[in-house]
Amino acid sequence: MKNTLYILIAALIMLSCQTRNNAVTSKRDYSFLTDSLQIDKQLEKYKLPGFSLVVFENYKIVYSNQVGVKSMDSKAKLDVNTAFSTASITKPITALLCHILDEKGLINLDEPIDKYLKRWHLPKSKFTENNSPTWRQFFNHTSGTNQGGFSDYYEGDVIPTIKQSLLGQIPRYNKEIEFLFTPGTGFEYSGGGYVIVQMALEDTLNKSIAELAQEHLFGPLGLTNTTMIQPNEKGFPTNVASVHDKDGKVIKTGLPITPQIGASGVWSTPTDLAKLSIEIQNALRNKNNKVISHHVAQKVTAVTALKDAVGGWGYGWQKSVAYNNYDWFMCNGSNTGVGGSILATMEDGNGFVMLANGEKPNRIPVINEARIKLLTVMNWNKKISNENIQEIPVSLKKQLIGTYNDFLYGQGAETKIVEKNNRLYVESQFLGFFKGKNENELQYLKDGTFKIVDYPNALKFDFSNGKVNSVVLTRGSMKTEVQMTKK
Repeated sequence: MKNTLYILIAALIMLSCQTRNNAVTSKRDYSFLTDSLQIDKQLEKYKLPGFSLVVFENYKIVYSNQVGVKSMDSKAKLDVNTAFSTASITKPITALLCHILDEKGLINLDEPIDKYLKRWHLPKSKFTENNSPTWRQFFNHTSGTNQGGFSDYYEGDVIPTIKQSLLGQIPRYNKEIEFLFTPGTGFEYSGGGYVIVQMALEDTLNKSIAELAQEHLFGPLGLTNTTMIQPNEKGFPTNVASVHDKDGKVIKTGLPITPQIGASGVWSTPTDLAKLSIEIQNALRNKNNKVISHHVAQKVTAVTALKDAVGGWGYGWQKSVAYNNYDWFMCNGSNTGVGGSILATMEDGNGFVMLANGEKPNRIPVINEARIKLLTVMNWNKKISNENIQEIPVSLKKQLIGTYNDFLYGQGAETKIVEKNNRLYVESQFLGFFKGKNENELQYLKDGTFKIVDYPNALKFDFSNGKVNSVVLTRGSMKTEVQMTKK
Protein backbone atom coordinates (compact mmCIF):
# COMPACT_ATOMS: atom_id res chain seq x y z
CA MET A 1 0.00 0.00 0.00
CA LYS A 2 2.79 2.37 0.94
CA ASN A 3 4.71 1.55 -2.26
CA THR A 4 1.58 2.17 -4.32
CA LEU A 5 1.20 5.57 -2.64
CA TYR A 6 4.82 6.47 -3.41
CA ILE A 7 4.38 5.47 -7.04
CA LEU A 8 1.22 7.58 -7.30
CA ILE A 9 2.93 10.61 -5.79
CA ALA A 10 5.94 10.20 -8.09
CA ALA A 11 3.64 9.94 -11.10
CA LEU A 12 1.81 13.11 -10.09
CA ILE A 13 5.12 14.98 -9.65
CA MET A 14 6.33 13.82 -13.05
CA LEU A 15 3.02 14.82 -14.64
CA SER A 16 3.20 18.22 -12.98
CA CYS A 17 6.76 18.77 -14.24
CA GLN A 18 5.75 17.62 -17.70
CA THR A 19 2.78 20.01 -17.74
CA ARG A 20 4.99 22.93 -16.68
CA ASN A 21 7.58 22.04 -19.31
CA ASN A 22 4.90 21.79 -21.98
CA ALA A 23 3.56 25.19 -20.93
CA VAL A 24 7.03 26.68 -21.27
CA THR A 25 7.76 25.08 -24.64
CA SER A 26 4.32 25.99 -26.02
CA LYS A 27 4.91 29.66 -25.27
CA ARG A 28 6.02 31.17 -28.56
CA ASP A 29 9.40 32.89 -28.76
CA TYR A 30 9.05 36.00 -30.94
CA SER A 31 12.71 36.93 -31.03
CA PHE A 32 12.89 35.34 -34.49
CA LEU A 33 11.16 38.48 -35.80
CA THR A 34 14.27 40.57 -35.24
CA ASP A 35 16.30 38.33 -37.54
CA SER A 36 13.45 37.92 -40.03
CA LEU A 37 12.69 41.63 -40.41
CA GLN A 38 16.28 42.95 -40.28
CA ILE A 39 15.00 46.47 -39.69
CA ASP A 40 18.47 47.84 -38.98
CA LYS A 41 19.65 46.84 -42.47
CA GLN A 42 16.49 48.26 -44.00
CA LEU A 43 17.08 51.61 -42.29
CA GLU A 44 20.62 51.74 -43.59
CA LYS A 45 19.56 50.75 -47.11
CA TYR A 46 16.84 53.40 -47.41
CA LYS A 47 18.43 56.06 -45.18
CA LEU A 48 15.46 56.04 -42.82
CA PRO A 49 16.18 57.75 -39.46
CA GLY A 50 13.91 55.64 -37.26
CA PHE A 51 11.31 52.88 -37.20
CA SER A 52 9.08 51.64 -34.38
CA LEU A 53 7.09 48.40 -34.50
CA VAL A 54 4.72 46.48 -32.25
CA VAL A 55 3.15 43.09 -33.04
CA PHE A 56 0.14 41.66 -31.21
CA GLU A 57 -1.28 38.15 -31.30
CA ASN A 58 -4.21 36.55 -29.50
CA TYR A 59 -5.15 39.94 -28.00
CA LYS A 60 -1.73 40.56 -26.44
CA ILE A 61 1.35 42.57 -27.42
CA VAL A 62 4.02 39.97 -28.12
CA TYR A 63 6.86 41.88 -29.80
CA SER A 64 8.22 45.43 -29.80
CA ASN A 65 11.24 46.83 -31.60
CA GLN A 66 12.52 50.38 -31.98
CA VAL A 67 15.42 50.95 -34.34
CA GLY A 68 17.17 54.21 -35.20
CA VAL A 69 16.98 57.73 -33.83
CA LYS A 70 14.39 60.29 -32.86
CA SER A 71 16.32 63.01 -34.66
CA MET A 72 19.34 62.98 -36.94
CA ASP A 73 20.42 66.20 -35.22
CA SER A 74 20.60 64.79 -31.69
CA LYS A 75 21.14 61.09 -32.54
CA ALA A 76 19.00 60.23 -29.49
CA LYS A 77 17.72 56.68 -29.93
CA LEU A 78 14.06 55.80 -30.22
CA ASP A 79 12.50 53.94 -27.33
CA VAL A 80 9.18 52.26 -26.69
CA ASN A 81 7.70 55.52 -25.34
CA THR A 82 8.75 57.75 -28.25
CA ALA A 83 5.65 59.29 -29.84
CA PHE A 84 5.30 60.03 -33.55
CA SER A 85 2.95 62.27 -35.47
CA THR A 86 0.43 59.70 -36.75
CA ALA A 87 -1.11 61.75 -39.58
CA SER A 88 -4.38 60.22 -40.86
CA ILE A 89 -4.34 57.42 -38.31
CA THR A 90 -6.05 60.20 -36.35
CA LYS A 91 -9.24 59.85 -38.40
CA PRO A 92 -10.50 56.51 -37.04
CA ILE A 93 -9.58 57.72 -33.55
CA THR A 94 -11.71 60.85 -34.01
CA ALA A 95 -14.57 58.71 -35.34
CA LEU A 96 -14.22 56.35 -32.38
CA LEU A 97 -14.26 59.26 -29.92
CA CYS A 98 -17.46 60.57 -31.50
CA HIS A 99 -19.14 57.17 -31.22
CA ILE A 100 -18.24 57.00 -27.54
CA LEU A 101 -19.68 60.48 -27.01
CA ASP A 102 -22.81 59.46 -28.92
CA GLU A 103 -23.25 56.41 -26.70
CA LYS A 104 -22.98 58.68 -23.67
CA GLY A 105 -25.76 60.86 -25.06
CA LEU A 106 -23.58 63.94 -25.55
CA ILE A 107 -24.12 64.11 -29.33
CA ASN A 108 -26.32 62.30 -31.87
CA LEU A 109 -24.39 61.02 -34.85
CA ASP A 110 -27.53 60.42 -36.91
CA GLU A 111 -28.48 64.10 -36.87
CA PRO A 112 -27.28 66.69 -39.39
CA ILE A 113 -23.92 67.98 -38.21
CA ASP A 114 -24.73 71.58 -39.14
CA LYS A 115 -27.02 72.00 -36.12
CA TYR A 116 -23.96 71.45 -33.88
CA LEU A 117 -21.83 74.15 -35.55
CA LYS A 118 -21.56 77.69 -34.16
CA ARG A 119 -18.38 79.38 -35.45
CA TRP A 120 -19.17 78.51 -39.04
CA HIS A 121 -21.87 76.67 -40.98
CA LEU A 122 -21.85 74.34 -43.94
CA PRO A 123 -21.79 76.25 -47.23
CA LYS A 124 -24.98 76.30 -49.25
CA SER A 125 -24.98 73.77 -52.05
CA LYS A 126 -27.43 72.25 -54.50
CA PHE A 127 -26.24 68.89 -53.22
CA THR A 128 -27.34 69.50 -49.63
CA GLU A 129 -30.60 71.44 -50.10
CA ASN A 130 -32.67 68.37 -49.26
CA ASN A 131 -29.97 66.19 -47.78
CA SER A 132 -27.97 67.79 -44.99
CA PRO A 133 -25.06 65.45 -44.09
CA THR A 134 -24.99 63.63 -40.75
CA TRP A 135 -21.92 63.12 -38.60
CA ARG A 136 -21.48 59.54 -39.81
CA GLN A 137 -21.16 60.58 -43.45
CA PHE A 138 -18.04 62.56 -42.60
CA PHE A 139 -16.47 59.53 -40.91
CA ASN A 140 -16.64 57.30 -43.99
CA HIS A 141 -15.94 60.08 -46.52
CA THR A 142 -19.41 59.98 -48.09
CA SER A 143 -20.45 63.50 -47.06
CA GLY A 144 -19.33 64.88 -50.43
CA THR A 145 -16.85 67.43 -49.05
CA ASN A 146 -13.43 68.06 -50.60
CA GLN A 147 -10.12 69.22 -49.00
CA GLY A 148 -8.23 65.93 -48.96
CA GLY A 149 -5.23 66.92 -46.82
CA PHE A 150 -3.30 69.84 -45.37
CA SER A 151 0.12 71.45 -45.12
CA ASP A 152 2.16 71.26 -41.92
CA TYR A 153 3.14 74.26 -39.81
CA TYR A 154 6.07 74.82 -37.51
CA GLU A 155 7.07 77.10 -34.68
CA GLY A 156 7.35 80.62 -36.07
CA ASP A 157 4.67 80.06 -38.73
CA VAL A 158 1.29 81.76 -38.58
CA ILE A 159 -1.01 78.96 -37.46
CA PRO A 160 -4.50 79.23 -39.01
CA THR A 161 -7.71 78.58 -37.10
CA ILE A 162 -9.90 75.70 -38.18
CA LYS A 163 -12.44 78.26 -39.40
CA GLN A 164 -9.78 79.70 -41.72
CA SER A 165 -9.00 76.15 -42.80
CA LEU A 166 -12.60 75.51 -43.78
CA LEU A 167 -12.80 78.87 -45.53
CA GLY A 168 -9.82 77.89 -47.66
CA GLN A 169 -7.57 80.61 -46.27
CA ILE A 170 -4.60 78.22 -46.05
CA PRO A 171 -1.88 76.82 -48.32
CA ARG A 172 -3.17 74.30 -50.91
CA TYR A 173 -6.68 75.79 -50.93
CA ASN A 174 -7.97 79.15 -52.11
CA LYS A 175 -11.68 78.76 -51.55
CA GLU A 176 -14.13 77.49 -48.95
CA ILE A 177 -14.66 73.77 -48.56
CA GLU A 178 -17.43 72.62 -50.89
CA PHE A 179 -19.68 69.68 -51.70
CA LEU A 180 -18.93 67.61 -54.78
CA PHE A 181 -21.99 65.32 -54.69
CA THR A 182 -25.13 64.58 -52.70
CA PRO A 183 -24.16 63.17 -49.28
CA GLY A 184 -24.33 59.40 -49.17
CA THR A 185 -24.16 58.86 -52.94
CA GLY A 186 -20.39 58.64 -53.47
CA PHE A 187 -16.97 58.55 -51.84
CA GLU A 188 -14.36 61.34 -51.67
CA TYR A 189 -11.52 61.17 -49.14
CA SER A 190 -11.90 64.37 -47.14
CA GLY A 191 -9.66 65.61 -44.35
CA GLY A 192 -11.80 68.73 -44.41
CA GLY A 193 -14.77 66.65 -43.35
CA TYR A 194 -12.93 65.70 -40.17
CA VAL A 195 -12.17 69.38 -39.51
CA ILE A 196 -15.93 69.96 -39.60
CA VAL A 197 -16.32 67.13 -37.08
CA GLN A 198 -13.67 68.74 -34.85
CA MET A 199 -15.45 72.08 -34.96
CA ALA A 200 -18.83 70.50 -34.20
CA LEU A 201 -17.41 68.71 -31.16
CA GLU A 202 -15.72 71.81 -29.77
CA ASP A 203 -18.66 74.13 -30.47
CA THR A 204 -21.14 71.75 -28.82
CA LEU A 205 -19.20 70.53 -25.80
CA ASN A 206 -17.14 73.68 -25.15
CA LYS A 207 -13.90 71.74 -24.85
CA SER A 208 -11.01 71.21 -27.23
CA ILE A 209 -10.92 67.94 -29.11
CA ALA A 210 -7.66 67.20 -27.25
CA GLU A 211 -9.43 67.51 -23.90
CA LEU A 212 -12.34 65.36 -25.05
CA ALA A 213 -10.05 62.63 -26.36
CA GLN A 214 -8.03 62.58 -23.14
CA GLU A 215 -11.14 62.48 -20.96
CA HIS A 216 -13.16 59.87 -22.82
CA LEU A 217 -10.58 57.70 -24.61
CA PHE A 218 -6.85 58.12 -23.99
CA GLY A 219 -7.09 58.48 -20.21
CA PRO A 220 -9.54 55.64 -19.56
CA LEU A 221 -7.53 53.29 -21.82
CA GLY A 222 -4.23 54.22 -20.15
CA LEU A 223 -2.65 55.52 -23.36
CA THR A 224 -0.01 57.54 -21.54
CA ASN A 225 2.00 58.42 -24.65
CA THR A 226 -0.92 59.51 -26.83
CA THR A 227 -2.23 63.04 -27.20
CA MET A 228 -3.97 65.51 -29.48
CA ILE A 229 -2.05 68.38 -27.88
CA GLN A 230 0.18 70.10 -30.45
CA PRO A 231 3.89 71.07 -30.20
CA ASN A 232 3.03 74.75 -29.69
CA GLU A 233 0.73 73.97 -26.75
CA LYS A 234 1.32 73.35 -23.06
CA GLY A 235 1.47 69.68 -22.15
CA PHE A 236 3.03 68.43 -25.38
CA PRO A 237 5.27 65.39 -24.66
CA THR A 238 9.06 65.66 -24.77
CA ASN A 239 9.86 62.12 -25.92
CA VAL A 240 8.93 62.51 -29.58
CA ALA A 241 10.33 61.68 -33.01
CA SER A 242 11.27 64.52 -35.36
CA VAL A 243 10.18 64.50 -39.00
CA HIS A 244 12.83 64.23 -41.72
CA ASP A 245 13.08 64.95 -45.44
CA LYS A 246 14.23 62.47 -48.11
CA ASP A 247 17.87 63.37 -47.44
CA GLY A 248 17.50 62.48 -43.77
CA LYS A 249 17.58 66.08 -42.57
CA VAL A 250 15.27 67.36 -39.84
CA ILE A 251 12.50 69.51 -41.33
CA LYS A 252 12.59 72.96 -39.67
CA THR A 253 12.03 72.30 -35.92
CA GLY A 254 11.14 68.67 -36.62
CA LEU A 255 7.80 69.02 -34.82
CA PRO A 256 4.85 69.67 -37.18
CA ILE A 257 1.92 71.63 -35.77
CA THR A 258 -1.50 70.50 -36.96
CA PRO A 259 -4.47 72.83 -36.41
CA GLN A 260 -6.69 70.32 -38.24
CA ILE A 261 -6.39 68.05 -35.21
CA GLY A 262 -9.45 65.89 -35.91
CA ALA A 263 -8.01 64.93 -39.28
CA SER A 264 -4.34 64.35 -38.48
CA GLY A 265 -3.31 65.72 -35.09
CA VAL A 266 -2.73 62.64 -32.90
CA TRP A 267 0.78 61.90 -31.57
CA SER A 268 1.22 58.32 -30.35
CA THR A 269 3.40 55.22 -30.12
CA PRO A 270 2.93 51.82 -31.74
CA THR A 271 2.41 50.39 -28.25
CA ASP A 272 -0.49 52.73 -27.47
CA LEU A 273 -2.03 52.23 -30.91
CA ALA A 274 -1.72 48.47 -30.43
CA LYS A 275 -3.52 48.79 -27.07
CA LEU A 276 -6.28 50.75 -28.81
CA SER A 277 -6.55 48.12 -31.55
CA ILE A 278 -6.69 45.28 -29.04
CA GLU A 279 -9.41 47.11 -27.10
CA ILE A 280 -11.46 47.27 -30.31
CA GLN A 281 -10.76 43.58 -30.97
CA ASN A 282 -11.83 42.67 -27.45
CA ALA A 283 -14.95 44.79 -27.83
CA LEU A 284 -15.78 43.00 -31.09
CA ARG A 285 -15.83 39.68 -29.22
CA ASN A 286 -17.39 41.44 -26.19
CA LYS A 287 -14.74 40.15 -23.81
CA ASN A 288 -12.12 42.01 -21.70
CA ASN A 289 -13.08 45.37 -23.23
CA LYS A 290 -12.93 48.19 -20.69
CA VAL A 291 -13.76 51.44 -22.50
CA ILE A 292 -15.16 50.63 -25.94
CA SER A 293 -18.50 48.84 -26.01
CA HIS A 294 -19.35 45.90 -28.27
CA HIS A 295 -21.90 48.09 -30.08
CA VAL A 296 -19.41 50.90 -30.77
CA ALA A 297 -16.71 48.49 -31.97
CA GLN A 298 -19.16 46.91 -34.40
CA LYS A 299 -20.26 50.31 -35.66
CA VAL A 300 -16.83 51.82 -36.31
CA THR A 301 -15.39 48.75 -38.05
CA ALA A 302 -18.36 47.76 -40.21
CA VAL A 303 -18.14 48.42 -43.95
CA THR A 304 -20.38 51.42 -44.61
CA ALA A 305 -19.04 52.65 -47.96
CA LEU A 306 -18.36 50.53 -51.03
CA LYS A 307 -19.00 52.64 -54.13
CA ASP A 308 -15.67 54.17 -55.22
CA ALA A 309 -14.43 53.50 -51.67
CA VAL A 310 -11.10 51.80 -52.45
CA GLY A 311 -12.42 48.32 -51.80
CA GLY A 312 -14.40 49.27 -48.71
CA TRP A 313 -14.45 51.79 -45.87
CA GLY A 314 -15.81 51.88 -42.33
CA TYR A 315 -16.14 54.85 -39.99
CA GLY A 316 -12.52 55.97 -40.23
CA TRP A 317 -11.14 52.49 -40.85
CA GLN A 318 -10.19 51.19 -44.27
CA LYS A 319 -11.69 47.74 -44.96
CA SER A 320 -10.01 46.85 -48.26
CA VAL A 321 -7.97 43.70 -47.57
CA ALA A 322 -8.57 40.09 -46.58
CA TYR A 323 -5.08 38.77 -45.90
CA ASN A 324 -4.92 35.09 -45.00
CA ASN A 325 -8.74 34.80 -45.01
CA TYR A 326 -9.19 37.38 -42.24
CA ASP A 327 -11.27 40.53 -42.36
CA TRP A 328 -8.99 43.41 -41.31
CA PHE A 329 -9.53 46.96 -40.09
CA MET A 330 -6.61 49.15 -41.02
CA CYS A 331 -5.42 52.70 -41.46
CA ASN A 332 -2.40 54.32 -43.08
CA GLY A 333 -1.08 57.74 -42.12
CA SER A 334 1.23 59.91 -44.20
CA ASN A 335 2.41 63.44 -43.55
CA THR A 336 5.58 65.16 -44.70
CA GLY A 337 8.49 63.30 -43.12
CA VAL A 338 6.47 60.80 -41.07
CA GLY A 339 3.93 58.00 -41.44
CA GLY A 340 2.87 54.51 -40.58
CA SER A 341 0.15 51.87 -40.47
CA ILE A 342 -2.22 49.95 -38.22
CA LEU A 343 -3.44 46.54 -39.36
CA ALA A 344 -5.66 44.43 -37.12
CA THR A 345 -7.82 41.35 -37.63
CA MET A 346 -11.52 41.44 -36.81
CA GLU A 347 -11.13 38.02 -35.16
CA ASP A 348 -8.45 36.29 -33.06
CA GLY A 349 -6.70 39.48 -31.88
CA ASN A 350 -3.78 39.67 -34.32
CA GLY A 351 -2.06 42.63 -35.97
CA PHE A 352 0.75 45.15 -35.92
CA VAL A 353 1.50 48.87 -35.82
CA MET A 354 4.43 50.61 -37.55
CA LEU A 355 5.54 54.25 -37.39
CA ALA A 356 8.59 55.80 -39.07
CA ASN A 357 10.07 59.31 -39.10
CA GLY A 358 11.25 59.67 -42.68
CA GLU A 359 9.90 60.88 -45.99
CA LYS A 360 8.00 58.55 -48.37
CA PRO A 361 10.98 57.27 -50.43
CA ASN A 362 12.74 56.36 -47.17
CA ARG A 363 9.95 54.91 -45.05
CA ILE A 364 7.50 53.29 -47.48
CA PRO A 365 9.91 50.56 -48.70
CA VAL A 366 10.76 49.70 -45.08
CA ILE A 367 7.09 49.63 -44.03
CA ASN A 368 6.12 47.57 -47.06
CA GLU A 369 8.88 45.03 -46.50
CA ALA A 370 8.01 44.69 -42.81
CA ARG A 371 4.28 44.27 -43.55
CA ILE A 372 4.84 41.61 -46.21
CA LYS A 373 7.30 39.73 -44.03
CA LEU A 374 5.02 39.85 -40.97
CA LEU A 375 2.03 38.57 -42.91
CA THR A 376 4.19 35.67 -44.05
CA VAL A 377 6.13 34.63 -40.94
CA MET A 378 3.43 35.15 -38.30
CA ASN A 379 1.38 32.37 -39.88
CA TRP A 380 -1.98 34.00 -39.20
CA ASN A 381 -4.11 31.82 -41.44
CA LYS A 382 -7.81 31.52 -40.79
CA LYS A 383 -9.01 28.11 -41.93
CA ILE A 384 -11.91 28.15 -44.37
CA SER A 385 -13.71 25.43 -46.26
CA ASN A 386 -12.94 25.05 -49.95
CA GLU A 387 -15.95 22.85 -50.61
CA ASN A 388 -17.82 25.74 -52.28
CA ILE A 389 -15.10 26.22 -54.90
CA GLN A 390 -15.65 24.71 -58.34
CA GLU A 391 -13.81 24.55 -61.67
CA ILE A 392 -14.16 27.61 -63.86
CA PRO A 393 -15.75 26.56 -67.18
CA VAL A 394 -13.45 27.03 -70.18
CA SER A 395 -15.98 29.37 -71.80
CA LEU A 396 -15.92 31.68 -68.79
CA LYS A 397 -12.13 31.58 -68.61
CA LYS A 398 -11.85 32.78 -72.18
CA GLN A 399 -14.26 35.64 -71.53
CA LEU A 400 -12.51 36.72 -68.33
CA ILE A 401 -8.88 36.70 -69.46
CA GLY A 402 -7.66 40.17 -70.37
CA THR A 403 -6.50 43.58 -69.17
CA TYR A 404 -9.09 45.91 -67.63
CA ASN A 405 -9.59 49.17 -65.80
CA ASP A 406 -9.20 48.97 -62.01
CA PHE A 407 -12.50 47.27 -61.15
CA LEU A 408 -11.27 46.25 -57.67
CA TYR A 409 -10.20 49.54 -56.06
CA GLY A 410 -11.22 52.22 -58.57
CA GLN A 411 -7.81 53.89 -58.48
CA GLY A 412 -7.03 53.85 -62.21
CA ALA A 413 -4.40 51.11 -62.23
CA GLU A 414 -4.54 48.35 -64.82
CA THR A 415 -5.98 45.07 -63.57
CA LYS A 416 -5.26 41.81 -65.40
CA ILE A 417 -6.89 38.41 -65.33
CA VAL A 418 -4.38 35.82 -66.54
CA GLU A 419 -4.22 32.04 -66.79
CA LYS A 420 -1.43 29.99 -65.21
CA ASN A 421 -1.44 26.21 -64.90
CA ASN A 422 -5.15 26.04 -65.76
CA ARG A 423 -6.03 28.51 -63.01
CA LEU A 424 -7.00 32.17 -63.25
CA TYR A 425 -5.13 34.85 -61.32
CA VAL A 426 -5.76 38.56 -60.86
CA GLU A 427 -2.80 40.90 -61.19
CA SER A 428 -3.26 44.33 -59.65
CA GLN A 429 -0.81 46.98 -58.54
CA PHE A 430 -2.72 47.31 -55.29
CA LEU A 431 -2.96 43.60 -54.54
CA GLY A 432 0.76 43.36 -55.23
CA PHE A 433 1.52 46.35 -53.03
CA PHE A 434 -0.48 45.06 -50.08
CA LYS A 435 0.74 41.45 -50.01
CA GLY A 436 3.96 41.54 -52.01
CA LYS A 437 2.91 39.09 -54.69
CA ASN A 438 1.05 40.11 -57.79
CA GLU A 439 -0.91 36.94 -58.46
CA ASN A 440 -4.04 36.36 -56.45
CA GLU A 441 -6.14 33.40 -57.50
CA LEU A 442 -9.62 34.04 -58.88
CA GLN A 443 -11.88 31.30 -57.54
CA TYR A 444 -15.30 30.30 -58.85
CA LEU A 445 -17.93 29.45 -56.25
CA LYS A 446 -20.88 27.10 -56.62
CA ASP A 447 -23.37 29.96 -56.28
CA GLY A 448 -22.00 31.57 -59.45
CA THR A 449 -19.98 34.28 -57.75
CA PHE A 450 -16.21 34.68 -57.66
CA LYS A 451 -13.70 35.50 -54.95
CA ILE A 452 -10.11 36.69 -55.12
CA VAL A 453 -7.62 35.46 -52.56
CA ASP A 454 -6.77 38.30 -50.09
CA TYR A 455 -9.48 40.58 -51.58
CA PRO A 456 -12.52 41.10 -49.31
CA ASN A 457 -15.40 41.61 -51.76
CA ALA A 458 -17.38 38.92 -53.58
CA LEU A 459 -17.63 39.40 -57.35
CA LYS A 460 -20.53 38.69 -59.70
CA PHE A 461 -19.55 39.20 -63.36
CA ASP A 462 -22.05 40.16 -66.03
CA PHE A 463 -21.42 38.39 -69.35
CA SER A 464 -22.96 39.16 -72.70
CA ASN A 465 -21.87 38.94 -76.34
CA GLY A 466 -18.95 36.74 -75.40
CA LYS A 467 -17.33 39.18 -73.00
CA VAL A 468 -17.54 40.49 -69.46
CA ASN A 469 -19.14 43.94 -69.19
CA SER A 470 -19.37 44.72 -65.50
CA VAL A 471 -18.96 43.29 -62.04
CA VAL A 472 -21.08 43.68 -58.93
CA LEU A 473 -18.93 43.90 -55.79
CA THR A 474 -20.67 42.66 -52.66
CA ARG A 475 -19.76 43.04 -48.99
CA GLY A 476 -22.39 41.90 -46.57
CA SER A 477 -25.55 43.82 -47.45
CA MET A 478 -23.70 46.39 -49.56
CA LYS A 479 -23.37 46.19 -53.34
CA THR A 480 -21.90 48.35 -56.07
CA GLU A 481 -21.64 47.79 -59.82
CA VAL A 482 -18.43 48.63 -61.63
CA GLN A 483 -18.19 48.81 -65.42
CA MET A 484 -15.32 46.79 -66.88
CA THR A 485 -13.47 48.15 -69.87
CA LYS A 486 -11.20 45.69 -71.64
CA LYS A 487 -7.96 47.16 -72.95
